[in-house]
Amino acid sequence: MGERKVRHFKRRVTPKSAGMRLDTYIYVSGAGVSRTQIQRAIKEGKVKVNGRVARASYKVKAGDLIEAELEYYEPPSEIVPEEGEVDVLYEDDDIIVINKAAGAVVHPAKGHFTGTIVNVLYNRLLNAPGAERKRPGIVHRLDKDTSGVMVIGKSELAVRDLARQMATKEARRVYLAVVWGRVERAGTVEAPIGRHPIYRERMAITVINAKSAITDYRPLEVFPYATLLEVSLRTGRTHQIRVHMEYIGHPIIGDPVYSGRDVGKITRVLRGENAPVEEILTLIDRQALHAHRLTIRHPRTGRTMEFVAPLPEDMDRLLNFLRTRSKG
Repeated sequence: MGERKVRHFKRRVTPKSAGMRLDTYIYVSGAGVSRTQIQRAIKEGKVKVNGRVARASYKVKAGDLIEAELEYYEPPSEIVPEEGEVDVLYEDDDIIVINKAAGAVVHPAKGHFTGTIVNVLYNRLLNAPGAERKRPGIVHRLDKDTSGVMVIGKSELAVRDLARQMATKEARRVYLAVVWGRVERAGTVEAPIGRHPIYRERMAITVINAKSAITDYRPLEVFPYATLLEVSLRTGRTHQIRVHMEYIGHPIIGDPVYSGRDVGKITRVLRGENAPVEEILTLIDRQALHAHRLTIRHPRTGRTMEFVAPLPEDMDRLLNFLRTRSKG
């Protein structure tokens, strides 16, 4: 697991931060540990507000003194720098914005210790003269087979501020998804997401150890048996869009985990519509989900910045097929 360490956190709440949940306040204040580690410390009574143990749901007030002992573990080995290509949309001394390719793993983990975006960016930063930090600061992630725009922090200021923007949803992420079936109206899905009780690699709509999840969507193009949706997140749960689209009966085309390649379930979604399902599935071998647009406030200048990642070739091919069939 690595070497156990303790980080001492001490902050006085400002009026601007009043009203935040205690766990969120610590996280966005640059504690430098994960939400899970913060919540564990709170449960163990290692977080105090004005000298008293408090719950994660406590809403902080201006003037509160927050003190915490936060345990974390140093990785047992260094990230291996590797040469490789990333599609860079923008870069300065604080941030790097990339267009992540489908199939690319973001961060080293079990089964993927090398060949990840972090390995490549680590190599890039090591060879960049004057770079403030050498490890790329991952503040949000995309699933392995989801493509699109990501921002990574290059300075300590950027990592802290971008993490805060992601947590408070000041940063806005907009996705494009091609789903099975006709979606005629815009809508919102509000359904809690937690780990699947049987298939642990999956997420599911459940009330057991779940977190609230809210997804907004609106149709951009409606085809006879599919819809191009614009999707935005009010929360950021694992597999959120994929789970929510399956939940409302419109799984993402090509999704191998959440019914997007299950011909039997797709047939039920289409309700007798004579669609070339198997032909469509040959056009894309992953979920048709793309992080299209990201809006952030630059952590140093405060300037609002918007980045757009163009549709990848497989989703473009899929949409062209659907458009051609619709005209025919």
